[in-house]
Amino acid sequence: MNQKLSLTDLQLIIRDSLYIALPEMYWVVAEISELKENSAGHCYLELIEKHPDENNVRARIKAIIWSNRYRFIRSLFENITGESIREGQKVLVKAKIEYHEIYGLSLVITDIDPAFTVGEQAMKRQLIINKLEQEGVFTMNKDLDFPYFPQKIAIISSKNAAGYSDFINHLTGNSYGYTFYTALFESAMQGQDTERGIIEALNKIADHLHLFDCVVIIRGGGSQTDLSWFDNYSIAFHITQFPLPVITGIGHDKDMSVTDLVANKALKTPTAAAEFIVDCIAEAESRLQETWLSIKETSVKIIEINRTRLEASRIKLKPLSLILIAGMKESISGRLIRLVDIGKEFTYRAGLIPANQAARLRSASKSYSQIKYSSLERYLQHLNNKTQSNIESNNMKLIHLWNTLGILNPVNVLKRGYTITSVNGTILKVKESVKVNDILGTQFSDGNVSSRVISKKG
Repeated sequence: MNQKLSLTDLQLIIRDSLYIALPEMYWVVAEISELKENSAGHCYLELIEKHPDENNVRARIKAIIWSNRYRFIRSLFENITGESIREGQKVLVKAKIEYHEIYGLSLVITDIDPAFTVGEQAMKRQLIINKLEQEGVFTMNKDLDFPYFPQKIAIISSKNAAGYSDFINHLTGNSYGYTFYTALFESAMQGQDTERGIIEALNKIADHLHLFDCVVIIRGGGSQTDLSWFDNYSIAFHITQFPLPVITGIGHDKDMSVTDLVANKALKTPTAAAEFIVDCIAEAESRLQETWLSIKETSVKIIEINRTRLEASRIKLKPLSLILIAGMKESISGRLIRLVDIGKEFTYRAGLIPANQAARLRSASKSYSQIKYSSLERYLQHLNNKTQSNIESNNMKLIHLWNTLGILNPVNVLKRGYTITSVNGTILKVKESVKVNDILGTQFSDGNVSSRVISKKG
């Protein structure tokens, strides 16, 4: 084919071919991934179809609802479903194929079936419920015992929400004057961040379980769309696993969300949730009051019965007591007489014992003294003999020493032919002490001799 076409001509051929091949209107099931309204009132959408794993997109196309039709479709959809058309919804749309030479392929939507969306949401809710039931966790939080005095309350809400203010005002302004401890754990309560925010808040509360009696999830009124964020498996599963009872006060009057269904207590509004908690305390107080009155009445009856018994016992015991007292007096008198006799006998015997002991002590002392005196005499005689023997032995030693000294006396030594040589009065013991020309003095037994040293030998 040698014919040359302009791009516009090619686009027109494509458009005409599509119109010829697909001239009818089609009902199409798709999910809204993007939705925008412009100033003129037209609604621009992006429709997609996801793979069953809800991650991979299998098909995508642009769509438009013109303003004159969009106003009607939106109003009808909101009246039937209770929510607005929004991103993330699965819808059944009636559309025709349109191809524009500039904007390309798109769908022009002329109608949206609200019954399909309601059915999809109900089916989604039921699938979540079925999954929780199959896992055996659906009623776990409901099975927890609700505390008698829920005064310490963890609140999951947005701090700026009117529902939170209503809850706090109603709780703190209760007519009974009860005091409550509350702690707010903030979270988004609509939109994509709802799941993450509520789960994070529950995890934070779980770190301080000992501080709280229960958890309250609060959100004020809103459209069905706003409240549909609570039809969420992850939020519901975390509530079923939570160790404290969870109360929901999510403002709605229609079908309950999955979050409400798994909670321990589900109330319609934040104010109703506050009233429930106050009523719990009031009921507990009433039960305590009734118990106290019952105990009081029972105690009075028991006291009265025992008072009657005591009076009857007193009347019976009085004559018996007199008889017993008389018998005890006679018994005591007999025992006193016996005690006096025994005391006298004991006193007499006690008087004899010291005399006998004194005589025995004197005899023993005399015998002991004689024995010690004889022993001292023997020791004295032995000491005298020993002393005399030592004196004689020492005398012999002294005589021997005296004789030895006499023999060693220099005078006697000289008489035996020995001499004593000295130099300048110093007795010589070795020859090295003598010098040539020294004058030596030699002492004999009968006199002294002086001599000069001429030489030294040896």
